[in-house]
Amino acid sequence: MTQELLYDKRGDIGWITFNRPQARNALTFAMYEGLAEICGRVAATHEAKVLVITGAGDKAFAAGTDIGQFKSFKNGDDGIAYERKMDRILDAVERCAVPTIAAIAGYCTGGGAGIAAVCDFRIASASAQFGFPIARTLGNCLSMANYARLASLIGPQRVKEMILLARLVDASTALQIGLVSEVLPDVAALQARAEALATTLAGHAPLTMRSTKEALRRLQAKIGDENIDDLIRHTYGSADFREGMSAFLEKRPPKWSGR
Repeated sequence: MTQELLYDKRGDIGWITFNRPQARNALTFAMYEGLAEICGRVAATHEAKVLVITGAGDKAFAAGTDIGQFKSFKNGDDGIAYERKMDRILDAVERCAVPTIAAIAGYCTGGGAGIAAVCDFRIASASAQFGFPIARTLGNCLSMANYARLASLIGPQRVKEMILLARLVDASTALQIGLVSEVLPDVAALQARAEALATTLAGHAPLTMRSTKEALRRLQAKIGDENIDDLIRHTYGSADFREGMSAFLEKRPPKWSGR
């Protein structure tokens, strides 16, 4: 792996770490691809019985896609290509042959929240904050698969509150609404709990776990097969998306026009 995506084997447990703490672990396309590659290969290599995904430092799990990755976008078709890429990455994580645990401290937003949502377990430190603040920042949208996953996890109304209000959900609220299963006091406790949970899972029947994961994935996929390319093309091709990206990079509030 690269210095920005670390992979460490500890016995039967594979630890994947997003390692850009100076950028709140914002994700590059190379980091996404590396994550997908690890998740996809464990079925063949049997190198790990469980994967733990986490972020370096205590400020962020991953604060979304690095905005610099969007500079080359010219129109709505670029947005569709990006969402297709993201769907492929997240599908690889979701289909991972072994259980996946997201150990979350600090910001878990945008693409980072998307990764956490496809993991089998999400545990968090008290500092964790979740969300997709795109209505306040970039002015883009999610893919249908991501809307379906979020609606399955927390319900449509909570998804509207999170995205339309650009609201970040703190750790206690995330526990209350079922977005995470446990909240730990700090990063040290979070890492220790992730290791304990992974150790328990590593001792369980792999075929039972794999079949259960796949059955639930297929069930959820039925509500996410609607094609919304028209919405993605319109959003990513808009003047508002270009304004949102410029405003973000220039560290100023965007001026939305609705066009």
